[in-house]
Amino acid sequence: MKIRKAIIGFLLITLFYVGLLIWVDSKNQVFGQLHQIIRDLPILMGFSFTSYIFRYIRWHWLLSRGGNSIGWFWGFLSYISGFAFTATPGKVGELIRIRSLIKVGVQPSRVIAAFIFERGFDLIVVLGLAALAVDRRDIFFVSLIFVGLFLGALVVVAFHPHLLTKISQYLLARKCIKLSHVTSMLRDGLFACRIWMNFKDISVSLILGLCAWICTSCSFVWFIGTLGVGIPTLQAFTVYPLSMLAGAASMLPGGVGSTELTIIVLLTWHGVAVGVATLSAIGFRFATIWFAVIAGFIALGILEMKQYLSRN
Repeated sequence: MKIRKAIIGFLLITLFYVGLLIWVDSKNQVFGQLHQIIRDLPILMGFSFTSYIFRYIRWHWLLSRGGNSIGWFWGFLSYISGFAFTATPGKVGELIRIRSLIKVGVQPSRVIAAFIFERGFDLIVVLGLAALAVDRRDIFFVSLIFVGLFLGALVVVAFHPHLLTKISQYLLARKCIKLSHVTSMLRDGLFACRIWMNFKDISVSLILGLCAWICTSCSFVWFIGTLGVGIPTLQAFTVYPLSMLAGAASMLPGGVGSTELTIIVLLTWHGVAVGVATLSAIGFRFATIWFAVIAGFIALGILEMKQYLSRN
């Protein structure tokens, strides 16, 4: 991935989000209430960082099981650096990790495989948590269909890689060289996922995924409680997982806008005032996706600096 293009894309997404916030503020005067959540942000970020650790352990486990041994510190920086561009469609910007990992002998196909495997199990875990208390069946069923189609497509292609080979050859014949190359890399990544299709790796991925997302959902329950939102705990616990699925199904970069909207809809469904629901959505998303982006850029900066110093 070209880092310059990725940064331009990130800036465009950020401008879109800021514009969206300004529009929301014109309707609900949210900015004037932001002081209510500032004191809670460090705790929310702590929850988020804890979930990153669980996800990193899972990612490191997968790479180790795939025959790639990397240092914990370097690996952690590489993993977190991917969050710099997590606000992209399908989070594919996280593949920026290839830049640093290829220098320690990890093939791009293995990084892509781990990314796909993670996304698949994240969807399974989040869907399971969202199913604990379904109040809006319309949103849940749309999410269920999306997850089913996505995982079904991944399994079919992983066990029948020749399908993507044909597509790649077709694109190459039509002079679509870049698309053909991307399709080939996707094929290699999906095929490489098969190494983890066993009970041990699946169990570890599910358990660590559950730990990460339960941590995030619990932090959401705590956060809206500090804002005086009084809805049943189980319903509050499932709000964020269901919102994440709706955001993923929207195919918007990082679910920006769609995830927030779903949080607002679900909270107002329980009688929460629109202003409070909007404040909850904005505050929590800042402590999750935007905190991840900030942490990602810090990690990316450290990696780039280390590589610069090693060259000089």
